[in-house]
Amino acid sequence: MAAANAQIGVARAAYFPTLTLSAAAGLENDAITTWFTWPSRFFSVGPQLAETLFDAGLRRATVEQYRAAYDQTTASYRQTVLTAFQQVEDNIAELRILSQEIQQQDTAVSAAQRTLGLATDRYRLGIDSYLNVITAQTTLVTNQRTALTLRMEQMTSSVQLIEALGGGWDASQLPSSTSMIAKP
Repeated sequence: MAAANAQIGVARAAYFPTLTLSAAAGLENDAITTWFTWPSRFFSVGPQLAETLFDAGLRRATVEQYRAAYDQTTASYRQTVLTAFQQVEDNIAELRILSQEIQQQDTAVSAAQRTLGLATDRYRLGIDSYLNVITAQTTLVTNQRTALTLRMEQMTSSVQLIEALGGGWDASQLPSSTSMIAKP
C-alpha cells in the first residue's frame, strides 16, 4: 500500500515544472600545444526550466490510474483482514460448540457404560438374553467413537484457530519433555 501511495505522489509531481541545473566544461583547439591556454577552455553553467503546456489529460489520467491502483490495493488488504477476522471468529465459535457437544457425548458414554453394566448383570441373573448385552456394548462403542471424533475435530479447530491468528511458531519453539521436568 505504501508503494501504491508513493506512485500517486510521483504522478502528481508531473504537474509541476522540471528545474534542471547543469554544468559543462572542456578544452577546444586545433593544436594540442594550445589546449591548456585560457582561450582554449570553455565552460557553461545554468538552469533549465521545462513545463508541459498541453498533454490532453495524460497527467490527470495517470494520477487517477495510480489512485485506482491504490484503492484496489487498500480494498484487497481490507478483504484479507476481514477474512482473517472471520476465520478467527468461526474457529472460536466452532470450539465453543464442540466443547458443548463433547460434554453431551461424555454424558452419553457414561449412560451407555451404566446400561452395559445393567445389561451384563441382568444376563448373569438370567433375566435377559445375551443379545441385550451385545446391543449395550455396540451402543457404548458407538458413543465412544463419536466422542473420539468430536475430540479430533476440537484439536483440528484449535490448530486452525492458531493458524488464523497468524501461527508464528514451529516445532523448535515447542517445549521439550526435558524442559518440562523441574530441576531442583
